[in-house]
Amino acid sequence: MPDINNKALLDAGVHFGHLRKKWNPKMAPYIFMERKGIHIIDLNKTMKSLETAGNAMRSIAQSGKKILFVATKKQGKDLVKACAERANMPYVTERWLGGMLTNFATIRKSVKKMQSIDKLIGEGSNLTKKERLMMTREKEKMERVLSGIANINRIPGAVFIVDIAFEHIALAESRKLGLKTFGMVDTNSDPTLVDFAIPANDDASKSIDLIANYLTDCVIEGLEMRKKGRKNQQEEEHFEETEEVVAKREKRTRGRRNRKDDDASANQEEAKKPETTETPEKPAE
Repeated sequence: MPDINNKALLDAGVHFGHLRKKWNPKMAPYIFMERKGIHIIDLNKTMKSLETAGNAMRSIAQSGKKILFVATKKQGKDLVKACAERANMPYVTERWLGGMLTNFATIRKSVKKMQSIDKLIGEGSNLTKKERLMMTREKEKMERVLSGIANINRIPGAVFIVDIAFEHIALAESRKLGLKTFGMVDTNSDPTLVDFAIPANDDASKSIDLIANYLTDCVIEGLEMRKKGRKNQQEEEHFEETEEVVAKREKRTRGRRNRKDDDASANQEEAKKPETTETPEKPAE
């Protein structure tokens, strides 16, 4: 279990919210106090929400489903991208394309087009200098947006969003498809829109880094548990297979032994039978 405490959250500035005039009344249960016109988030609630979200992410990763990391804000996109790559999970950190989840088939076509352009450039076919330059520019443009989801062939099982108010399109598509949603929720957002709301400062890079890395560690733990479980399952299957082979071998050995015993007993019975003497026939008179 990743180690995190209230002091680490305090040092990262997770407790700082928005101005009082920008608050969302639904965030009232997560607000500790108001200071100089700024709401202060209750870190005890943040810790509890983090543990709940971490356990849920661990279970999703252990089940083999992907978790999409979304953060297009300048403060967090590089941090979230590093976390997603560390856990080998898909991510969107440049721009959310409309229909990235609800129209996933079309997005997959764009990914395949990007991969075909890359292959065409790499093969060094008979392209003119202008054609190569145009293809390279198109590939770079597509890679900026699609590189994070290039390796997934189906819709992910969950979505982690930094600032659900800023990424409202990603949140709306995830809710429409019924995906599990995790989100950093500041005092100006509606926590009821996500399944696992994490009350935290979603504008400070230190806050985003701390929470994203904690959840990433939970995801990695889930992946390791899945890997270990599959290894144990393979060992059990191998053990069962070995037992089956041994049982078959013993059965064959037992059958050969029984056949030998039957042959030996048959020979003994033949040996015990009395020899019959034939009486000579009387000559005809």
